[in-house]
Amino acid sequence: MTRLTSRLQNHRKKLLALVAVVVGLPLVHAAIALGTRMHPPPVVLTGEPATEHAGVLRDGHSYARMHGRVREVYLEGTPEQIGEAASRLNYRHMLDNEAVLWRTFAHFVPLWPARTLMLDLSRLRYRHLDRGFTEARRREVAAEARAFDPDPFDSQLPTYQRMVFLHSLYDIALSFEHSPLLGCSTFGLGPGATRDGHTLLGRAFDFEAGDVFDRDKAVYLVRGDGLIPFASVAWPGLIGVMSGMNLEGVAVVVHGGRAGTPRPEGEPVVFMLRDVLERAHDTAEALAILRGQEVMVSHIVIVADAHGHFAAVERAPGLPAFVRDSWQDPDRVAVTNHFEGPLRDDPKNLAVVAGTTTRARRARLDELLAEVGPRTADVPRAVAMLRDHACAGAAPCELGDRRTIDALIATHGIVADTTDRVLWVSAGPHLSGEFVRFDLKAAFSPGHDPEAEMAPEVISEDSILHDGRYDRALGRAAAPGIHGDSPPGPR
Repeated sequence: MTRLTSRLQNHRKKLLALVAVVVGLPLVHAAIALGTRMHPPPVVLTGEPATEHAGVLRDGHSYARMHGRVREVYLEGTPEQIGEAASRLNYRHMLDNEAVLWRTFAHFVPLWPARTLMLDLSRLRYRHLDRGFTEARRREVAAEARAFDPDPFDSQLPTYQRMVFLHSLYDIALSFEHSPLLGCSTFGLGPGATRDGHTLLGRAFDFEAGDVFDRDKAVYLVRGDGLIPFASVAWPGLIGVMSGMNLEGVAVVVHGGRAGTPRPEGEPVVFMLRDVLERAHDTAEALAILRGQEVMVSHIVIVADAHGHFAAVERAPGLPAFVRDSWQDPDRVAVTNHFEGPLRDDPKNLAVVAGTTTRARRARLDELLAEVGPRTADVPRAVAMLRDHACAGAAPCELGDRRTIDALIATHGIVADTTDRVLWVSAGPHLSGEFVRFDLKAAFSPGHDPEAEMAPEVISEDSILHDGRYDRALGRAAAPGIHGDSPPGPR
């Protein structure tokens, strides 16, 4: 009898513990959700629906259309007007993109309790994230969130809070040890290297978060009240800058790097670079702005201007920015994903050098640049360099090798002619599709009518799309998973 009583007491304790877990966890989750909720600033929307005519969707002075095979989104006005128009013009595309992110999350974390726990931990860690936004950006994101209606993902995270997170996705992703953002390659060609004396900046943005970000990219043309107009290559809903150029001919791109300790608060890098493009008239002004910013995660910013001045700015949380603006050959500049200044001996940077292809891609860029004779390069040559499929030193490698500049994984590629204020953007797939021409001078000219514009000039597709090589390279992918077309191997 004593033994039976003891067993009942033990089972009773286990049952009570189970009840405590079953009841307690939802209460903890509810407390976290309530205690970490972000409160948007009050904004007033026009509430006017978008209208479509001749393939152009309009919302006030803003519009969206297909420019060749790339989606163009023109936004202008106050922060509230820009945010509202961004949602109304991109609503369906924003739904599709975010659905991919949630499916990706479920793919890698199949158990819903684990997903809930991860979301709760993220809410706690980044509960003050929007405090690092400027007031203008908070109002813009608040307007974008209010106009995103209906919101089928509100049960996952409230709309405003989720959009704060989505605009900070680059910083949050870079804070993870195995970030998908450590594969970018950029080169600059100065006036002495180009046929027409222009300055060109070529960039491959490798971000393996799903093919939808390649297929459904957006080129934003943004004219904020009283600010320098700029163009940015991103995806629907993200009104920030990872690759962009302004009407003054200043171009900026960001590369992932690894050093220092990430911070959970601060302004997202896509807004920092947007601030550069909205205020800087040349590289010197851009550097002054970049030096004064407090970053959340380590990264490298590459700057070029209409006068052929290049700079690479290496930044990490809590440390002064290190600027490289003196080059062995000022007309031939290359940057990948490792730090070369004071952060070069950081253990995290050393791990990037040892465990990724940053050195191999840098060596290949140096080879390609060395082949450019005086006054010989042009935009097609720059596009061909972005599509390069060889490995440095004539090392044997197959199409899609991660040591190449074009490993068939880029979310977008650009060639910016900073002298002419023209941006060439890859239409996909990846860097193999057409590159479409965007003329910033025309797009931001008074009275510009997108309905009257002729079809844009393009640079033709890479031949690998038509001779079977592209398909064979994809077929070698051992585990394509969610990406569907990502070759295997470490980046």
